[in-house]
Amino acid sequence: MSSLYWHSVGEGDRDLVLLHGWGLNAEVWQNIVPRLSSHFRLHLVDLPGFGRSQDFGPLTLAEMAQQLLAQLPERAALLGWSLGGLVASQLALSHPDRVAALISVASSPCFTERDAWPGIKPDTLHNFQQQLSNDFQRTVERFLALQTMGTENARQDARQLKDVVLSQPMPSVAVLQGGLEILREVDLRPQLSQLTPPFLRLYGALDGLVPRRIAAQLDEVLPDSPSIVMPKAAHAPFISHPEAFCQHVIDFCTAKMH
Repeated sequence: MSSLYWHSVGEGDRDLVLLHGWGLNAEVWQNIVPRLSSHFRLHLVDLPGFGRSQDFGPLTLAEMAQQLLAQLPERAALLGWSLGGLVASQLALSHPDRVAALISVASSPCFTERDAWPGIKPDTLHNFQQQLSNDFQRTVERFLALQTMGTENARQDARQLKDVVLSQPMPSVAVLQGGLEILREVDLRPQLSQLTPPFLRLYGALDGLVPRRIAAQLDEVLPDSPSIVMPKAAHAPFISHPEAFCQHVIDFCTAKMH
């Protein structure tokens, strides 16, 4: 059986599972682990095919969620960033009894721009998919640079993301392509109203991949789900604004997890 990299740390009495974004791995959370570990039992996971979870080929979103389910604590809060937000949402939809709370970070139920829905232009994702085969390293670096663009410490933040990628085994081109395919194809918007766990959405005001406008659009269809747009943050608010980010997470979980 293929095994997931799964590392638990912290002395809190509530479980919080952290799911990273495309191309990355669980090391991306290192700067917030000290801030959160006194409040939670943190579970740091490399998604299937990424980082140290190398035994997997490309999976669909549902297959990815299914792989995580086996190791999920009985009742956990899920925090998913970007692609990880889709995985967390899928788990909350398919197994709501296992999810005590859901937090999506710089994530969208539909990453691709469609009709009146803001998102990444389909051509952009298509180009990334094509470039991956030609120049794997450079394409990943370009994607990381996009994630921090506009923040006060953009270059430093991008370097931090790059160091995370290089610190662990690189995903295969097939796995990266599969991840982009999920970002391009998946649209969870029709199912969102069926979400039952408490749901917090965090956004970066300067995010070039998940436009802040979607916060207001989802506020209308999810009146019980609070959204917070963090000023001066882009696609990785936990790297650019770790203190404020952690406070939002702690406040929400304290209020919603009993």
